[in-house]
Amino acid sequence: MRVPLSDPVREFREREREIMSGVRDVLSSGQYILGEALERFEQEFAGRVGSRFAVGVASGTDAVELALEGLGVGPGDEVITTPFTFLATATAILSTGATPVFADVHPDTFLIDPEAAADAVTERTAAIVPVHLFGQMADLASLTELAERRGLALVEDAAQAFGASQSWRPGLEVRAGAMGDAGSFSFYPTKSLGAGGDGGIITTNDEDLAARLRRLRNHGRTPHGTHAEPGHNSRLDPVQAAFLSAKLPAVDGWTERRRAHAAAYEEALAESPGLVPPVTADRNRHIFHQYVLLCHDRDRVVAALDDADVAWATFYDPPVHRLEALRNVGLRVGECPVADELATRVLSVPVFAHLTEEERDRVSSALVRSGSLQPR
Repeated sequence: MRVPLSDPVREFREREREIMSGVRDVLSSGQYILGEALERFEQEFAGRVGSRFAVGVASGTDAVELALEGLGVGPGDEVITTPFTFLATATAILSTGATPVFADVHPDTFLIDPEAAADAVTERTAAIVPVHLFGQMADLASLTELAERRGLALVEDAAQAFGASQSWRPGLEVRAGAMGDAGSFSFYPTKSLGAGGDGGIITTNDEDLAARLRRLRNHGRTPHGTHAEPGHNSRLDPVQAAFLSAKLPAVDGWTERRRAHAAAYEEALAESPGLVPPVTADRNRHIFHQYVLLCHDRDRVVAALDDADVAWATFYDPPVHRLEALRNVGLRVGECPVADELATRVLSVPVFAHLTEEERDRVSSALVRSGSLQPR
């Protein structure tokens, strides 16, 4: 049987009783839009992130778009982000009417380079959207300082990093989504906290922003029933909120399982010069949403994985600024040679929490066979 890249069904089975109980409670309540289940989950999620507020929305893409819109980003503005991410980061910026501007990434961690971001700032720059990629956080200390110095909004795209953290100084551990003007998360089923469908959430410490986001997600509707501004139809379904609440207590344990898988891979690949394991940035706690290797000969590695019936993926080849879908939409692209090079070498292999040891050993053996030779 093929080793999958992820398997949400295994997570569901572990928490099936809790999930079905929560979903049944929502269906019995008749509160199928907004309601108590969503409010409860928003409070739980904010507490886990360390933010004052959380606002559930329909998807991770909407979370980025509404966060930017709520902060006043719109037509004529530029928003700096990374080219090494899923295209939704860029399309969310485009949906506000702003122009995505791409700054290159670090060659070892794949995270946006704060120096490149600083070089990309112009008089039109309104915001920075760093992406916490593959399970670890971008350099928020440097990016926050840049944003404050240049008067920019900062929205953390934390879709792949719920549970990741970063040490800023002794005694101060910062969690993904807690330090920007807003943080955006995705509950796509394969995420570290995945729903039984689509969903997203925005975190913030700004009470006024949280209130505006609640209006924007619900057609601009105020608590008094009036419509204060044009908005969106982007509410997190309370059934999904119940699903997520039921899984939330298990997330820390699942994270530790992924970290154990990652440690086992790194040990197994110690003598494989053709493969470079993921690098954790200084001060980061990596949750390994993905386990992404750098390959000297990716075709050879892919062939070995296929022979062993192991699933794999290439995140992100091509990078966003090379995508056909975005060719004619007004991107502003600087030089991104690191992202271009990484795209030809990255390879993701299974690291999900419910991966068995037998499956992990099969992945390791295939990698070792392909990577034990000297690079060609």
